[in-house]
Amino acid sequence: MPYCSQCGTQVRNSDAYCASCGAGQPKSSAGADVFAGINAKTASLLCYVPVVGWIAAIVVLASNRFRHDARVRFHGFQGLYLFVAWLIVSWVVDPLFHFPVAPGTEIHRAIPELLKAILIGAWIFMMIKVSHDENYELPILGELAHKSVAEQR
Repeated sequence: MPYCSQCGTQVRNSDAYCASCGAGQPKSSAGADVFAGINAKTASLLCYVPVVGWIAAIVVLASNRFRHDARVRFHGFQGLYLFVAWLIVSWVVDPLFHFPVAPGTEIHRAIPELLKAILIGAWIFMMIKVSHDENYELPILGELAHKSVAEQR
């Protein structure tokens, strides 16, 4: 049990004021969950926000609230793996296609841009699927997400 911040008398966790001296007690924010007011559907949807959904995915995966919700964790992992695919395209594939070629041939630069457009399309597609409460497993990334969820049980 905590103690009064003013006089040191023992108080309950739910007490807003000390019964002995009347001093207001600080609110305990330890253990407060970021997703306390968010439902599972919204948390899953946030994992697919293009380019920045990885932040929500990490928070969802670390959250106590969704620790035992396999569906939300699946979307967290799949959203995270989509971001990893984005990083691979941006940091590995894109630089590989920036080599000098004959003037007028710009096809080599279109390949990384096409891959990025496909990934953004996958993010948007998954946001639509999640908003309609449909489970959809993306090829390769969905299998990895299922394995990741299964390993944590």
